[in-house]
Amino acid sequence: MMKKSWRGGALTQRNKTPVQQLLTLFKAVNMFQEALATVEPNTQVPFTAPASNVAATSMASTSAFHQKNWSLLFFIPCSPSLPQQHSSSKSSHLENEERKWMMHRVAPGGIDAKREEISPYSLLTVRVMKLRNAHQADFLSQSDCYVSLWLPTASDEKFHTKTIKNCRNPVWNETFYFRIQKQVKNILEITVSDDDIIHDDDHAIVLFDVAKIPLGERVSMAFPLNPQRSEELEVEFVLESIRGPPETIMTNEAIVCREVACLEVYLDSKMKKKHFSENELIFTVRGSFEETQRVSVSCDCCSPLLDPTFFHYAKYKQPSLDVVLAKKRRLPTFCACMSCGAGRSRSVPLTLALKSLPSKREVVSEHRKFDLHLRVKKCQEDLDVRLGFDLCVQEQDFICKRKKVVAAALKDILQLEEDLQEDEVPVVAIMTTGGGTRALTAMYAHLLSVQELNVLDCVSYITGLSGTTWTMSNLYEDPNWSQKDLKETLNDARKHVLKNKFFTCFTPNRLKYYLKELYQRKQEGHQICFTDLWGLIIETMLHEKEDSHKLTDQQQALNQGQNPLPIYLALNVKDKISDQDFREWVEFTPYEVGFPKYGAFIRAEDFGSEFFMGRLMRKIPESRICFLEGIWSSVFSLNLMDAWYISVHSEDFWHKWTRDKVTDIDDESLFPARPNELDTRVVCPTDSFADIFRDVAMLRPAASEIPNFLKGFQMNNNYLESKFSKWKDCELDSQPNHLTAATDYLILIDTAFAFATSYPPLMRPERKADVILHFNYSSGSQTGPLKEASKYFAKQGIPFPTKVPDDQETPHLKECYIIGDKESPETPIVIFFPLVNDTFRDYKAPGVKRSSSEMAEGNVDVANSCGPYYINNLSYSEENFDKLVNLSYYNVQNNKDLILQALRTAVERKKQYKKEQPPQKPPSGDDMCVPDREGIHHLADCLAVGNTK
Repeated sequence: MMKKSWRGGALTQRNKTPVQQLLTLFKAVNMFQEALATVEPNTQVPFTAPASNVAATSMASTSAFHQKNWSLLFFIPCSPSLPQQHSSSKSSHLENEERKWMMHRVAPGGIDAKREEISPYSLLTVRVMKLRNAHQADFLSQSDCYVSLWLPTASDEKFHTKTIKNCRNPVWNETFYFRIQKQVKNILEITVSDDDIIHDDDHAIVLFDVAKIPLGERVSMAFPLNPQRSEELEVEFVLESIRGPPETIMTNEAIVCREVACLEVYLDSKMKKKHFSENELIFTVRGSFEETQRVSVSCDCCSPLLDPTFFHYAKYKQPSLDVVLAKKRRLPTFCACMSCGAGRSRSVPLTLALKSLPSKREVVSEHRKFDLHLRVKKCQEDLDVRLGFDLCVQEQDFICKRKKVVAAALKDILQLEEDLQEDEVPVVAIMTTGGGTRALTAMYAHLLSVQELNVLDCVSYITGLSGTTWTMSNLYEDPNWSQKDLKETLNDARKHVLKNKFFTCFTPNRLKYYLKELYQRKQEGHQICFTDLWGLIIETMLHEKEDSHKLTDQQQALNQGQNPLPIYLALNVKDKISDQDFREWVEFTPYEVGFPKYGAFIRAEDFGSEFFMGRLMRKIPESRICFLEGIWSSVFSLNLMDAWYISVHSEDFWHKWTRDKVTDIDDESLFPARPNELDTRVVCPTDSFADIFRDVAMLRPAASEIPNFLKGFQMNNNYLESKFSKWKDCELDSQPNHLTAATDYLILIDTAFAFATSYPPLMRPERKADVILHFNYSSGSQTGPLKEASKYFAKQGIPFPTKVPDDQETPHLKECYIIGDKESPETPIVIFFPLVNDTFRDYKAPGVKRSSSEMAEGNVDVANSCGPYYINNLSYSEENFDKLVNLSYYNVQNNKDLILQALRTAVERKKQYKKEQPPQKPPSGDDMCVPDREGIHHLADCLAVGNTK
């Protein structure tokens, strides 16, 4: 006789293979459905019966259900499902009797019936067998081992085997089932842990790509956790197809947005006012955006509520609705213990599996005190997050307008005989680095000099980070700034830089203003942090009064293509992880904010709002520009690791003590290597001492935490072959379970801590900058940022000049270098302006020598990192300000010929490229599946992409 037992939440059937178990289960489910078919529609069926075994649910159990005061007036049986093991803590995973289902069918939503026959799902069966030569974590005894499984693309919860005490070779033989979506990257994390009283020790974590498993085959793996001690974990895998309706998902080949459902809950009270005073219902849907909501059932609640309570959740997870009626105690109490519940007692618990609710049909759940009206519907298909690597429509429109301005300007300064065609106009950009007030001041002078050379109208983009974002945001307050004389703007900046406003920033009136602004920001729903205060201090330093401008206001400066498009750069990092191990560029334009790496963008006015699975859930007012400046230039988000890297340009010492040990497992003999699959790895976490050391070294006391607009997305199964790979540059990119989409908040810092230039937005192939004017404002090595960029883009396979000047080999740097013009046509031409004092010492203007009395004006100390232009010096003397402005202005004027030479070369390249291109054929229109202009595949409507085996 077959025995069935629960072990650590896993359904284990002895003497039967997993396939035989499933066949037995399906037969039982079919019998149960046939029995339900004979029940009248209004028959009350309990939805609190154990969901772990549908076949065991009897109609007689309704009486027991009514004893709990609940009944369901309308019930639609769900389709056959697969048993799910229950996740539980180590203290209760053996005692817990409630079992939930993890595998559910996804209801079709407007999908063609023929396409429903081909399912994009698979059933993954994982059998944890045994561990040989377990690591002895305890001093006096063997380890108390258990294994946990985590597959976040199928369930948020971790599932555990039972714990085997004091055993060197534990044997489990426990089976777990996961229903997986084949379009997402499914990385199963198998963790071997030692069960301790105080804190469980994770000994080893296996990262296994489920895509390696051949469909329909049984594969046994012995994962070598520690080859030196012959420690191995044996696991068996089976991957099988499941017939069922496909899920509607959207993807840009890098990330995936899965189907979202919305639960509506209406409350209808049956009680009189006096019996329902000061009570509330607590609704909880775990894993939903709202998570927990409270609904008052006080005296005003004697009729159905006009406004329902909403819960938005991932449909594939199929969570449960938990309902609790909280009753306030009549007598006052000062006890806040868990048993007393801080003055509230809870009763009338209800758990309803949302998979049991029919789609778009109302279900009424009766209680003697009130009724709950429930309805599940499909959420909007249109996303508020733009998925696509192409430029947004607004930027494309801007480029079309700007090219007309650029073409006319190039014809004028290059003295061309013919007008340039649209495809002959090069994309010219200005790239700046950080440098605090030094960058703010020098950038004004550089732009003035470029304007007077008539080159500014040739520029389509300006990128900045740190201190240069102050200059950019101030300029774009004027919609026509580039068409006006920048001398007036420079003089206005001069007034602010000459004033020492340090003490002004902290006067009582200013402190009151800061407090008022931060309180208002909190009331609006923003997350308050120190960078918000820093942004207000920047506003005080650079403005006489409150600056009401916002990032989207800068669209007015672009609507006719009259100015270059500004791009501001920030860096997204993670807690307790080095910037070199994980960093992602986040670009801000007046149109969008987003990740070029993921091809995901939101409207600029929605930055800071709350999103869930691509939908805008909670709109928060757009921040003023000063708060963004606080993010872009936050010197206070520096941690000890950043300081160490800036000093020695190496993290080897820190990695030795703080980084987890990662070992690749060679499994090519079992699984032939394929480009879309990730290597199997074993991660050995650090010990407790290293964790403390890492916490201290990685602490960021003042980083900005912004609601993550990628929350709920998942990585595409082929994300490594998408445009994501262009920006795959860190260790964590190979661990999709831990990338940005898995976090609630973005942690944004000043880019200059990890990458001193703002090149990345210009290196996107969609922008394809042909000429880049590099204005360097960094302290220390003037060629260091350019060399860093060259090495980085060479590693990423992005065309960029490889032969760059080196101030260590050539101590005496020139004012300007042209690089990249002798390399491949795909390589952008970089006009590099280091911040150096070369011929300016002897010349006050190009070709005009200084007199003996003017020689002191040419003595500008920009090389000394502790000189007057020190990074932390927020104000300059009048003499030092004028010297820096005159030097920066002169260096551009003195190299006009090199700038024109680079522009002429770029135009010739464009014309030559045009000649070499074959004539374009019009599209045939025979393609069955074509992504839209944003690059999004709607897989439910695209058989070739979304419904293939």
